[in-house]
Parts: sequence; structure tokens; C-alpha cells
Amino acid sequence: MQWETVIGLEIHAQLATKTKIFSGAATAYGAEPNTQACAVDLGLPGVLPVLNKETVRMAVKFGVAIGAQLDSRSVFARKNYFYPDLPKGYQISQMDLPIVGVGELQIEMEDGESKTIGITRAHLEEDAGKSLHDDFHGQSGIDLNRAGTPLLEIVSEPDLRSAKEAVVYAKKIHSLVRYLEICDGNMQEGSFRCDANVSVRPVGQKEYGTRAEVKNVNSFRFLERAINFEVERQIDLIESGGTVAQETRLYDANKNETRSMRSKEEANDYRYFPDPDLLPVVIEASFIEAVRADLPELPDEKKARFIEEFSLSAYDAGVLTASRELAAYYEEVNAVCGEPKLAVNWVMGDLSGLLNKEGKEIGESPVSAQRLGGMLQRIVDKTISGKIAKEVFEAIWNGEGSADEIIAKKGLKQITDSGAIEGIIDEVIANNPNQLAQYRDGKEKLMGFFVGQVMKASKGKANPGQVNQLLKSKLKG
Repeated sequence: MQWETVIGLEIHAQLATKTKIFSGAATAYGAEPNTQACAVDLGLPGVLPVLNKETVRMAVKFGVAIGAQLDSRSVFARKNYFYPDLPKGYQISQMDLPIVGVGELQIEMEDGESKTIGITRAHLEEDAGKSLHDDFHGQSGIDLNRAGTPLLEIVSEPDLRSAKEAVVYAKKIHSLVRYLEICDGNMQEGSFRCDANVSVRPVGQKEYGTRAEVKNVNSFRFLERAINFEVERQIDLIESGGTVAQETRLYDANKNETRSMRSKEEANDYRYFPDPDLLPVVIEASFIEAVRADLPELPDEKKARFIEEFSLSAYDAGVLTASRELAAYYEEVNAVCGEPKLAVNWVMGDLSGLLNKEGKEIGESPVSAQRLGGMLQRIVDKTISGKIAKEVFEAIWNGEGSADEIIAKKGLKQITDSGAIEGIIDEVIANNPNQLAQYRDGKEKLMGFFVGQVMKASKGKANPGQVNQLLKSKLKG
């Protein structure tokens, strides 16, 4: 039997506010346990939550960016459940009237196929604390620093049909929230987390299968692996005569498997009801328009502009604009050197390769956009060849100065004087009479041999274009 995978993602984006959603406690990462949890976060008697207006602005910003419905009235509710890291015994979230309603997002796969993914809602809620198990023998510790941290939970429709589609969608959301500057997207610190609802059904069946939710996956690679494992698990279970249980599962990256955590609750199990301590949020049209006017150029818009303005391929433009920082770096390099395609090749090639090798982000690059652009200028004006540029780039990376300083210090200026190049060619031809005879007898592949000998004799400094042109003439005799 052939099976179809059905996936919906719930993405939790931690909003980049300095204080929590209902209190003035700090949200800074890495503080000592329980030093950033105030009386409101702890749910002590007599305290009242006060909504952080900035979280509303950030949620509306996301809603406008995805073209979502934005209702003028939004309500907070209490989601009741008991867990050690939830001090109040309930989580303040949203149920019936979320801050952001129905929207959609376009994703593009590697083969160029586009697909529209529906977004059901994006609602505000507070985070819970964190249970710590590693440092306690036979016990668990509770760190409530995260309690009350503002989250925007972005819920997709079950429109995704493969782990690869899910990753592309998650990356698109990740890129978008960073462009909007509402979330830093740091998955290692838990600022951006995914829950994947996964089910399978026979191809052609309209009804959805029973889903399992894989919780808190914190990397794109693990998201793909977790979904693929869960799909295989469910198919194997059904084909062997079993049934899939509706449950919450955890992904173990070390074993590359999911394991059962608890039975999956339905909404009514949480006994949602409006929070009596928080008034409904009324969002005026003028507030929404002010947010809309403040939007930056979004990834899809920037990609379209790069294609039109710089004549880039859709692939190159897509890679560059996936990161706001990378796009800005590229534009600065191109502004200096004035050669869009050359700038693409170096930014996406040599620079990105070294950054990946050393585990650095574009913002940590030892080579500034100005210095890379300056080096590319020297390729354009033929001061150095592309091959010599590799050596210059490495020296810039190692902090040895600008391209001009390195070229002067190391004597790397390209030889473009035709007379000097002809002299080198004449010497190479004179030293290789056998190869010359073979070339003139029709063995034209030896052209590469002569080019290599000339470049070697010039220590790589001869202009390759001139070498090829002059060699052809000389070898003909």
C-alpha cells in the first residue's frame, strides 16, 4: 500500500522583548536559575498580570507580513494543566480569539516548485519554566527564569506532505521572524522551537490518520530526522496490524528515534476559559497601519528585487535573501565592486565555505564587506587574477590587512604587460620542443600544458586571458 504523509507544524518563536509578557522581569538568556522570576511569574497570591504592549505590536507585525486576518478584539485564556515547571497551575494563552488569524506562506522547494502553506493562527502565550534532570541525583530541579517569557505560537494547517517540505517551511518562518526583528531565532537557546504533528494515510484517502505530536525539536536537521522516523514508525505499526495512538512524543537525537511522552490532550482537556485578570485586547486600525508602515523589505520582496536589479538566478537570490544579514553583506560587497555575479560567487562560495567550516555566522566574518568588495575591485581592474585572489582572500581572513596592502606587501600584482608575457612564453616554448612538435602535429590538448608552464614560470602572476591569446598565436608558428 502507498502512504501519504500529513504534517502540521506548531512553531514557538520567543519574542525579542526585554521583559516578560505579563511582568517586568528580564528575559535575558543565561542568568543563574530562578533569578529572573518575579512574584507575577511565580503566581503568588494577590499579584495581577499586566500585558506587555510590545508583544502585541510584534504579533501584529507578523500577521501583517503573512497577510493574515487581524481581528480588532483578542482575548487571553487560561490553559489549565499541572506540571512542576508551571507554578500557577495554568498557562496564560489564547484559544478562541487569537491575536493573528488565518494567513498563508509561500514556500519554494529545491526543484523550483512553489507551494502555499496555510497558517491557521498565531497567538500570544507565556512560556513555562524548565525542569532540569542532569545535575540532580534521583531528583529534578526547576528553573523558573523562562516562566512568563513571551511566545508567538504559529500554527500551520496540515498542508505539508514531507519532512523536506516541513523543513523548508520552518526555515521560511525562521527567516521571516528574524527579518521582522521580533525573534532572534536562536534554536540552541530555545528561542525558536518546533512541534510536528505527524500522521499517515493511504494515498487517495480524504480522512486524516491519527496524529502523533513530536515536541520541542530544536534544529532543522533534527526536525527532518524526527519526522522521517515517525512516518516510518507509523507505517510499520499500521502494516503490522497495530494502530497509531494519539499522543505526544519526544525525539531522541542520540538514538534517532521518537518515544512516547504522554497521551495527546484535546483542547477541552485543558478547560480553557477567559482569564479574569486580563481585559480583552482592542487593536485599532490605526495601530495596524502604523505597524504596516514600519515593515522592512521582506524576504520574498528582496529576492524579487535581487533577481531584477542584479540579474541573479532565483536560486542565488533565494540563498542570499534567506538571511537579512547575508543579504545586507552581499549588497555592500556589490556596491563596492560593481559586479553582481562576481560578488555572488565569492559571498556564496569562498566566504560562506570558510564561515561554515569555522562555525561562524555572517556577522562574525573576519572579512568585512568593504574589504571583500575592495579585493573584487582588483579582480575587475585586472590588478590580480582570480587565482591570486584566493591567496589575497586568505590573507585578509587572517587579518593581514586590506587587499591593496597585501598585494603590495607580497608582490602579487598581476603581469599584464604583453611584452613581459611574450618573453615568458618564448622561454617556455624553447624549453619544450617535443611538446611543441606534438601540438603542431594536431595534439591540441597540449595547450593546457603550455598554459600551466607559463603560469608556473610567472608564479601565477601572468594574466590568464592574455596568456591564452598570445600562446595560441605563438604555438601556430
